[in-house]
Amino acid sequence: MNSFLPPVFVGCGFSAKYPEGGGNFSVPLQYLMGLKRMERRGIWLEVLQESGDPEKDAHCIRTFRRRMSLYGIEYCLLLRPTQKVQGPEEHHPEAMRAFGMTVAELKELAPHAVLLNLSYSIKPPLTNLFGRRLLCSLDPTEVLFWMDQMEMGQSSHDEFWSIGLCMEAIDPRLPKPIVPWKSYFPLVDTVLLQPQSRPSGKPRFTTIGQWYWDGNITIGGEWRDYSKQAAFAPYMDLPGRVPEAVFELAMNLNSDDPERARLRSMGWKVATPHALTRTPASYYRYLAGATAEFTAVKLEAIMGSGWLSDRAAAFLALGRPVITEPTGAERFLPKDSGMLFVRNLEESVEASKRILADWPSLSKAARLTAVECFDSVKNLKLLLGNS
Repeated sequence: MNSFLPPVFVGCGFSAKYPEGGGNFSVPLQYLMGLKRMERRGIWLEVLQESGDPEKDAHCIRTFRRRMSLYGIEYCLLLRPTQKVQGPEEHHPEAMRAFGMTVAELKELAPHAVLLNLSYSIKPPLTNLFGRRLLCSLDPTEVLFWMDQMEMGQSSHDEFWSIGLCMEAIDPRLPKPIVPWKSYFPLVDTVLLQPQSRPSGKPRFTTIGQWYWDGNITIGGEWRDYSKQAAFAPYMDLPGRVPEAVFELAMNLNSDDPERARLRSMGWKVATPHALTRTPASYYRYLAGATAEFTAVKLEAIMGSGWLSDRAAAFLALGRPVITEPTGAERFLPKDSGMLFVRNLEESVEASKRILADWPSLSKAARLTAVECFDSVKNLKLLLGNS
């Protein structure tokens, strides 16, 4: 551990509250594992909002602490009490119950530390304790939209970083950026995730996500459905066009949702992510069990933000090719990246068949791209610079 460099806190507010989401937990985990490889002191800073159900909160806390122990991660988990007065969300550390690192220890370290604040998870006045504050946007378009209308961290950070690689050329219908954005690739720790051999059995293309979208943004005066349900609509006939493979959607759908029957009637296999990917380890096993990822993108593809998903980065690190829609990010990748970008059904059929015919070389290219572009240490060095 390099004691001459400032500690790095990775701020998160979306992991502890969702203990059944192994993929969700995986996102900040990549930062902390990368810091370990760099021999930097990394601390996971998580704020968990009280739910009103003490038993549920206790379960979330137990699960979070168990995972911190499993991965050997130093942490400070803050349980935020329910706010009695409506107004801007604020994080007052003195009012929160702390697990792991104490509030006193946090306040002592923070002025000499770096905060990587994922998705504006950590709010003032807690944010303002840190000596250097980086806002790390994981949703380029939505953050750009909301930052124009409300406080999204623009007043409490020193630097602004986004996994949108094309922030300077994003769709002009969006508000102009009010902060200077820098870009980095979504992180994957390429030591934690090693390449895996080709799965046995019938080839399987899969992805994981939320089928519906609860967002409420208008672009150019128009509201659109940016859900996965809408994004996949042009590709619904894909399973029938490539019968030699299984196409699976691990989407968060209730057991009685009629979408399950509709998707199955069109040849899609429907899986339940909470049953298959509850932990980071089971999430990685699920990805490794696929031949490749096939997914569709809606909002970021239309806006041209250059966004790529952390899930795609994990697929690549495991040696799994990815079929997805272009967002502008493709111009920042190697020519042979293991990622195949498609715009319609015909191109997706062609890409799927190419993967089936040439999996070994595409798998190798996928892994090389993960190491060259997405590796956690490489991107953390970019974010942290000389500090």
